[in-house]
Amino acid sequence: MDPILIVLPALLAALITTGLFLFGLWQIVRTFALREKLERLLRSLGLTREQQNPIMRGMHAWEAGGVFNPAAVEVKGKTHLFYRAVGSDGVSRLGYAKTKDGKQIDERLPFPVFSFAGSPDAKAFALHSGLFASGGSFAGVEDPRAVRIGDRIYLTFNAFADWGSLRVGVSSVGVDELESKRWKWTPPTFISPKGEVHKSWVLFPEKINGQFAVLHSLHSGSRDRVVVDYLETLDEEPATPIQSPYYPSADPTYWDSMLRGAGPPPLKTSKGWLVLYHANDVRDAHRYKLGAMLLDLTDPSKVLARSPGPVLAPDAWYENDGKPGIVYACGATLSGDTLRVYYGGADAVVCTATTSLANLLGKLSAPEKLPQQELRNALAFA
Repeated sequence: MDPILIVLPALLAALITTGLFLFGLWQIVRTFALREKLERLLRSLGLTREQQNPIMRGMHAWEAGGVFNPAAVEVKGKTHLFYRAVGSDGVSRLGYAKTKDGKQIDERLPFPVFSFAGSPDAKAFALHSGLFASGGSFAGVEDPRAVRIGDRIYLTFNAFADWGSLRVGVSSVGVDELESKRWKWTPPTFISPKGEVHKSWVLFPEKINGQFAVLHSLHSGSRDRVVVDYLETLDEEPATPIQSPYYPSADPTYWDSMLRGAGPPPLKTSKGWLVLYHANDVRDAHRYKLGAMLLDLTDPSKVLARSPGPVLAPDAWYENDGKPGIVYACGATLSGDTLRVYYGGADAVVCTATTSLANLLGKLSAPEKLPQQELRNALAFA
């Protein structure tokens, strides 16, 4: 037999084996390169925590259970914070603080400025005694958000009507009253239905087509849409209650497969409405994380882009010292290119973090085109 014919099968087998080895090696190198690229992307998305964190802790008996989840509104270069405080009596109230640079608290009042029980300010709400029995804390108001529209500051908040009803309320105070600290809040108007549990409804900071716009659900049944409704007035309850849908996320491969709700009110940018939102990963369900999405300016129910991963995850010690695994943002401001976010850590302290707006918006482009499985691998410890 020709010696070549004897050697040829072995030679072909060796070539195939070598080819498979080289292909496998190339796949490994490609996978590591892709993962490194994705990890760099995720790191670049992240907010930078201030070294001064936490910037606020409880100081008084009505704050003994923690201070967290602050609303933020900017007036004349100063940021006014309305933060949630849980007292030793189990009642949740809102306190007030002010900062100029976002890092240091310049002023902080020693008493609540908005409450349903336990302070002189409660007189306007005396008829709403049903709010005194609640979950979360034992009673009161929770998780404020604030926007300025015209010459008024509108505050949205969560309040209990009874054990089976967590309602979203709205109250307002004049800008001049805010600056002079005359807390003449309007009686609360409830914009969510009775007998249902709703949280995290936010107002857009300007009217859209002449109406108040309310972002009340991230669950439209599609990742391309959120749910926005419009109200003629916030001075009275809607004649037809807003129906806020909930659909479990359809695709568990995404990091935000368990959508929670909006964080701070939307921020207007040149590319769209920037919305920070809370979500969990089904693989990491006990940890709240903060993501970002961009909504169309004229049709804010349309999602233009999302962050491919969280922009903030509960990794700092003060985000785990209390109720572990919680970063919960209710306030954010824009100053030039600086996006500053105010958030609660571990349901115990007030914290803040920043990022470049331009950098963040640039990373939001076409996130759904990223390879989701590789992204989830890169996100394994995010």
